[in-house]
Amino acid sequence: MRIATWNINSIRARADRAVAWLERSGTDVLALQETKCTDAQFPYSVFEAAGYEVAHVGSSQWNGVAIVSRVGLDDVETHFAGQPQWGAENPQTEARALGATCGGVRVWSLYVPHGRHPEDDHYRYKLRFLEALRETARSWVDPAAGDPGAQIALVGDWNVIPYDTDVWDVTAFEGQTHVTPAERAAFFAFGDIGYTEVTRVFLPEEHKYTYWDYQQLAFPKNKGLRIDFAWTSPALTPRVTGVAIEREERKGKGPSDHVPVVLDLAD
Repeated sequence: MRIATWNINSIRARADRAVAWLERSGTDVLALQETKCTDAQFPYSVFEAAGYEVAHVGSSQWNGVAIVSRVGLDDVETHFAGQPQWGAENPQTEARALGATCGGVRVWSLYVPHGRHPEDDHYRYKLRFLEALRETARSWVDPAAGDPGAQIALVGDWNVIPYDTDVWDVTAFEGQTHVTPAERAAFFAFGDIGYTEVTRVFLPEEHKYTYWDYQQLAFPKNKGLRIDFAWTSPALTPRVTGVAIEREERKGKGPSDHVPVVLDLAD
């Protein structure tokens, strides 16, 4: 089975491109982030015509996550237990997490909050989000309360730069989010509960970027970031046989600023 994650940066602008890539790549399950539409606006028919089922959660032109699958789409959840809310006056659970079981794998499409600035409330919200996700992910595989054999993939845009070599110039992020010790610690803490960040296992080299800004010729100059990842549960990790970062999808007409990250699983 082939599972991929892709921050599509507006699904209505790139639905045809996403389906063309799905068919070309032979991908069975695709987790999407930043769909930037309501549930009613999502272009379901484009994916359904290609043989994919769709689950989506979105309420505005911001955020939004989806999973499209041709190997089943069951037990859909539009947030994880304990997911923190955002908003001072009217706190709401944002459309940042969507789970579904696809071909026996519990796939979570995740769009971790950006954080904006280390002094901003959004930064603290980001850390709460990661902490809550970690604790819930722990419960899923806990021998006492969960299922150690659960096959879980936490995939998406994590908005964290784990290593200095995951950015073209780490000094450009001095005093900014994505590289702070607290964010990095929150990211690596998933390893402490038994999950494995498998893209690093198969693609350990530096400069394996997954995002390039639209501004200042970032892509031609390879001024990129590696912020799209996949943490797999102890039972799923041995099934991962390969990982690819589809850099070519940053080219052509109207690309997203992110590219697909693909996992291949043995039967």
